[in-house]
Amino acid sequence: MPAKKISVDNAKKEKLFYFVANVVVYRERDGRCLILRRDEREKVHPGRYAVPGGKLEWADMDITKPTRINGDVLDFENAVEGLLKREVLEEAGIEIEDNFKYLNSVAFVRPDETPVVLVKFAAKYKSGDVKPEEGAFTDYVWVNSEEVGKYE
Repeated sequence: MPAKKISVDNAKKEKLFYFVANVVVYRERDGRCLILRRDEREKVHPGRYAVPGGKLEWADMDITKPTRINGDVLDFENAVEGLLKREVLEEAGIEIEDNFKYLNSVAFVRPDETPVVLVKFAAKYKSGDVKPEEGAFTDYVWVNSEEVGKYE
């Protein structure tokens, strides 16, 4: 029988992680990539430049609207892609293309001791003018591979 709610009651504590996805947004015309300066109040990398992204949340999987039911398993296809498109729009005010390229992944432990699995992608800039999300970011810049090292 498919699940009726999302719960961690049956999850093994040692297997619980935040799932985070980031995306390198690049402009095809000049090869520059977008980086945003994180607010000083952020828990991870305060004041440093980063690419857009965010955590996959339960709200990203509306239990009443799975994209497919696979036996007793509720599938939510393209949840990560949807997360990235939403986060780029929220954090930078721009849209990205649908084709994502996997870059790499890393597991780490945040300063507050929260374990995280981070998966990184690249996507082409589609449209819009960059407007950093107020309260989360303070600046932005489009950089090339030689310039990115100047920004921390």
